[in-house]
Amino acid sequence: MNYTQRLAEAKLVPSVGSVGDSYDNALAETINGLYKAEVIWRQRSWPSASAVEMATLNWVEWFNNHRLFGPIGYIPPAEAEANYYATVETLDMVA
Repeated sequence: MNYTQRLAEAKLVPSVGSVGDSYDNALAETINGLYKAEVIWRQRSWPSASAVEMATLNWVEWFNNHRLFGPIGYIPPAEAEANYYATVETLDMVA
């Protein structure tokens, strides 16, 4: 729900569905495909479900906190988000 709330706060409108649904199925499908290509299909077989879970957690952590993302200035998404909220807080203090 936290993903949905943040989008609503940013005044983004869902393209399909209702509140709580995925805001954009195309984006979700793209991320799923990227995850499968970078994590799941790189290993021929997995020894256990917990191995897949751990690989998934590691990939998500990298994707959000370490991946350099070109459209936002080749910084990690978490850094861009922190910069945004720092700016908003500064503007709120000025007002």
